[in-house]
Amino acid sequence: MNDLDLFSEPDRNRQWADDGQRSDERPPPRRAQRQARRQQRRKKRNSRAALLFSLAFLVAVVGTGGVFGVAWLDHRMNPPDYEGEGAGSVTIQIKEGDGGSTIAATLQRHDVVKSVRGFLKVYAEEKRAGTIQPGYYAMRLRMSSKAAMTRLLDPKSRAGNQIIISEGKRAVEIFQELSRKTGIPVNDFVKASRDPRALGAPSWAKPPSSALNRIEGYLYPGRYDVNPKDGAAKILKQMVARFNQMAREIDLEGEAKKADLKPETVITLASLIQAEGGQDSDLPKISRVIRNRLRINMHLRFDTTIVYFLNRRTLNVRERDYTTPHPYNTYQHQGLTPGPISNPGVKAIQAALKPEPGNWLYFVATDPTNKVTKFTDSEAEFNKFVEEFRAWQRNNPGN
Repeated sequence: MNDLDLFSEPDRNRQWADDGQRSDERPPPRRAQRQARRQQRRKKRNSRAALLFSLAFLVAVVGTGGVFGVAWLDHRMNPPDYEGEGAGSVTIQIKEGDGGSTIAATLQRHDVVKSVRGFLKVYAEEKRAGTIQPGYYAMRLRMSSKAAMTRLLDPKSRAGNQIIISEGKRAVEIFQELSRKTGIPVNDFVKASRDPRALGAPSWAKPPSSALNRIEGYLYPGRYDVNPKDGAAKILKQMVARFNQMAREIDLEGEAKKADLKPETVITLASLIQAEGGQDSDLPKISRVIRNRLRINMHLRFDTTIVYFLNRRTLNVRERDYTTPHPYNTYQHQGLTPGPISNPGVKAIQAALKPEPGNWLYFVATDPTNKVTKFTDSEAEFNKFVEEFRAWQRNNPGN
């Protein structure tokens, strides 16, 4: 008996099971083992190739992304910009309230600077950037952002002219001021003013044929930047547009309806209030005087309406002036004037809509120098106030 015979058949099966094979299996033939090893090697090669391909693709993607990333970062850190002082000329407008982004967009739109971000970078670095004033500026084309900033900060670059129109100015006075600033003839403004609708005046603004100036009352006071290259009509349109903006903000038409007034009547009232008023606090009281006089069919008797028709600015109104017949003579005609006699501000308009409660029928500017106005419902007291005013006239000859 050899050693192999020491193992019975069950014992052999158990030995194979101990070696990691199923108890009912036999060891595979050598050819099958070689084939299995070849398949394993083939799988490893394929896996290695796939891995290498994936790595190569990843490197390519990351590398390309890196290039684009660096380019993107450089574009952000160093935005496109022109070089130098530029050439040629272009006029741009900086409007009231324009910030850095708006200014940058305006400059880029006119090809003054190459990019918005380029100018904004300079804007953020310049401590005086916030002092850029509204107005028209003579710029060059294709300037560096730094050169553009320097030019905007230089007062000599202002191409336009800033003008401040105060409350109560008459249209003809505004035309004269605009002409002095722009060189545009006064008559050009007069011609442009004959068609209020073309200038953008509200549809309800219908001046009567007897109005001295058809745009009177709708040239809103304030600060304006006027371009000498603009025509008279375009400049006046700016002022009418500002009036329309104010009218929307205070809901002029709605408030006039509440007060049982037409909007155009409100503007005529406001123009009288503005012309007669000295201080803002007096405006609602003057509004009440007008209402009280109209209610009892009393003549307004305002000197301001007299001198408006005569196109004069004076406190020295003579007897012959009172007796000169014309539609604006409120000593001869009852009620309001045919149209506005000045261009009122928003406070006078609000006073026309909401007069201060009171029984006053009279008021006198007893001290025009210090804008002192006194109110009363007594004619005797009114006459005393008139004497105070005459004393002021004597102490201030020429006024």
